[in-house]
Amino acid sequence: MGSEQSGTAALEVLDAAAVRRWSRVCADALGGARAEIDALNVFPVPDGDTGTNLHLTMLSAAEALDDLPEDADTETTWRTLAHGALLGARGNSGVILSQALRGMAEVLRRTKGGGRDLREGLTRAAEMARSSVARPVEGTVLSVLTAVAGAVQDTSDELADVAARAAAAARVALGRTTGQLDVLARNGVVDAGAAGLTVIVESLAAVITRSYAGRYEVPRPAAKFVPVAAGEGPGYEVMYLLEAGDDAVAALRGELDALGDSLVVVGGEGLWNVHVHVDDAGAAVEAGMRAGRPYRVKIAYLAAPARTHRQAGTGRGVVAVAAGDEIAALFESAGAVAVRRTPGAAPTLAAVLDAVHAAGTEVAVLPNDDGAYAVATAAAEIAREEGTVVAVLPTKATVQGLAALAVHDPLRRFDDDVVAMTGAAVHTRHGHVWIADREAMTSAGVCRPGDVVGVIEGDVALIGSDPEQVATEIAGRMLSGSTELVTLIVGSGPGPRLAATVQSHLAGQRPDLEMTTYTGGQGGYPLLIGVE
Repeated sequence: MGSEQSGTAALEVLDAAAVRRWSRVCADALGGARAEIDALNVFPVPDGDTGTNLHLTMLSAAEALDDLPEDADTETTWRTLAHGALLGARGNSGVILSQALRGMAEVLRRTKGGGRDLREGLTRAAEMARSSVARPVEGTVLSVLTAVAGAVQDTSDELADVAARAAAAARVALGRTTGQLDVLARNGVVDAGAAGLTVIVESLAAVITRSYAGRYEVPRPAAKFVPVAAGEGPGYEVMYLLEAGDDAVAALRGELDALGDSLVVVGGEGLWNVHVHVDDAGAAVEAGMRAGRPYRVKIAYLAAPARTHRQAGTGRGVVAVAAGDEIAALFESAGAVAVRRTPGAAPTLAAVLDAVHAAGTEVAVLPNDDGAYAVATAAAEIAREEGTVVAVLPTKATVQGLAALAVHDPLRRFDDDVVAMTGAAVHTRHGHVWIADREAMTSAGVCRPGDVVGVIEGDVALIGSDPEQVATEIAGRMLSGSTELVTLIVGSGPGPRLAATVQSHLAGQRPDLEMTTYTGGQGGYPLLIGVE
């Protein structure tokens, strides 16, 4: 590395300002080396994106620090760096990097940031990164982290000495990766993730020693690639953020390890980043749903187009998730492909994906429930990889799905149709009447089995004992001066009586309203209400 600031004293502590500077220097260095690192990428799959993933992961961390106030302390700075990397981690390499940064942060956020502290931080980074990988492989980023941690044990306590030794050890360990992993040897390359990690460690040393490289050298391939043949590995890369407890994540690791390979689960304190390569992407997402709440689900093809499914439908279509047969029939009568789910449960990913295939080549998906949204998003990711244009609309209730479907026009441009349907959905207020089947603490107080609960936009607004009184009160609260249409979906039990009472009440209060009633047959929720 050539010096641009010769004669400038090295840093004695890695303080908040230095951490900020490192994050930006590192992101810039990875950005400059991105294409060369991508070109090295043959393990675990030859998808040519390791450099890009590392760059985007570090860029997410740097941008998170940019949002902090200038006087943020060291603890806040390290926590934010690690959290930003966790949220923005991309690919197998990015997820491992985020855990290494978490390990450094765990140590350095509570110390002054001297040489001894950096030594401990690098050691913890290597330990946590290795423990996050279900089946560690030598000749990878893990090998470089282990070599760095070992090398810095024999240095002085000067920060610059620790950093310089770490950078030198990373470069040596990088060169050894070719001989440690057969697929690297066959292709005459070093490991791409290890090359990116070396850039990261060298950029840290550059910030501490104040000797900045004009360009980071990435070893070039020595031979023509012999990439993995299609069908030799799992077909999908699945990634998602997951809100879940430690015990649930421990069980999830076992499930995912049995499903595929390249499993990395990192994080803590209720938030995790999950990465795995599998043949059954749906099973990987559903395992996450059993463990907690997965979101930002991303699914990508790893294999050749031979895995692509043939489209069963053509043209424009709509898929609607429905809680029960009669509600499904409502959507089907309006032209949608319905996916039935059990009330209180999400549909399977396979069912949603099959419906997307049947609906056409341009498909709008109406989840109609918060719990179904993650499944719909995952199905959309898979379908996009197969060539289908898919949009998942933010419908949280059946009445919003019906409102969206009412303005669907297959003759419009797809994007314009999605905008119109989304607008109709978000401008539809939704509520329902629920007969409580369990005791629960709500925003309106404690409800007990048998209580009548009125819900507006997902929040409990009223608890009572008279179903008709609760229904009319909830419907009245949902109205505004601009309301034009009220939709009622009648469930089982007292549903028909409640609908008739609400209609009569609103007709007397607001004779200008247009009212539409459908039979949904849903159990537990005798009346669903939509207001536009």
